[in-house]
Amino acid sequence: MPPPPGPRTHQRVSPTEVVDFAEAAETFALLATPTRVHLLWLLAQREHDVTSLAKAVQATVPTVSQHLAKLRLADLVTARADGRHQIYRVDDPHVVTLVTQAVEHHADLRRHQQ
Repeated sequence: MPPPPGPRTHQRVSPTEVVDFAEAAETFALLATPTRVHLLWLLAQREHDVTSLAKAVQATVPTVSQHLAKLRLADLVTARADGRHQIYRVDDPHVVTLVTQAVEHHADLRRHQQ
């Protein structure tokens, strides 16, 4: 029979976990611009090309392209060719959940403050 659960003991963090925290912090730093969060939120809903994304976030195509390039380098966004266009999407369910929950959380806070 296993011993009954007792108070939690402070466990030592392995080096792998330290790396995970550092990489998570890098992801949060990358998401520190409202435009990137907005782009990820839109891409969590469905695929888009750069022109429709630029229109949706009210930014220029070159600006959105730069943001998308950084998000792709961080493996937060993927792209596929469709003729002469690149179609962007978020494949990782963790990213979808992270962005959706953060945006919904702040929308709820705003509604409750009114």
